Amino acid sequence: MLLTSIFIDNSPKRGKGVFARTDIPKGIIIETSPVVVMNKQERILLDQTLLHDYIFEWGDRKNQCCVALGYISVYNHSYKSNCEYEMDYDEQVISIRTMRVIKAGEELFINYNGNWNDAKPVWFDVKE
Repeated sequence: MLLTSIFIDNSPKRGKGVFARTDIPKGIIIETSPVVVMNKQERILLDQTLLHDYIFEWGDRKNQCCVALGYISVYNHSYKSNCEYEMDYDEQVISIRTMRVIKAGEELFINYNGNWNDAKPVWFDVKE
């Protein structure tokens, strides 16, 4: 399921991103997409490729990973995201839900930490 009110376009300094074509109310699921689940050994191989930046940890024990289909892997990260992703391990899908009203033309963001308001630095922001 993918709402027709979202689309992919260029995101300043981020490559591609997902944007709202129209205003979208708070609490709306704007996308539900299937995932391809991979095991721990496959994750090790994926971590050596560009796909590392597009996979999600998967499973209750986070010992698997997945590549999401649809637009899911194109949503950019923000610590103050306006959307949140929800994983359904049984159905093997990820859904995106709005966390506030989204205005037409606004970019849609998820927090890669899993919770829409989690400020813990993600892998590309960690300074060593």
